[in-house]
Amino acid sequence: MSYDRYVAICKPLHYATIMNSRVYGWLVICCWIAGFLVIFPPVCLGLTLEFCDYNVIDHILCDASPMLKISCSDTWFTEQMTIALAVLTTIMTLLCVVMSYVYTVKTIIRFPSAQQRRKAFSTCSSYMTVVSFTYSGCIFIYIKLSAKDEVTINVC
Repeated sequence: MSYDRYVAICKPLHYATIMNSRVYGWLVICCWIAGFLVIFPPVCLGLTLEFCDYNVIDHILCDASPMLKISCSDTWFTEQMTIALAVLTTIMTLLCVVMSYVYTVKTIIRFPSAQQRRKAFSTCSSYMTVVSFTYSGCIFIYIKLSAKDEVTINVC
């Protein structure tokens, strides 16, 4: 989304030639491949885990950490890999989105009229809202869990 808005605002005359169905296809394929490469190693390691008697996960999402917490196996390497891949994915995607919007905002600020700037910002505002909700949701779920929530999630 951010690349599409970048091309639409920063290179409006070239938009039709840059953003064609082939580019959209490659963007989708790259996202699928990246998602597969991020999730595949922890899933393979998770399939080798052994579990004790307790098989109820007190969690609202399909996530790796509750599964790792009820395992009887040594999960240190799997936990470290999962954290590293999550941090790498978050930083890389956030960096791409932020760079795209920085260039877009720099271009918008140089527009000659206030009406053009307002129209361009209104075009980007819905995308910026989606991005902020997505990243704030991830931060809320994974980073800002309180100690009380951590206890309820890790009932074992």
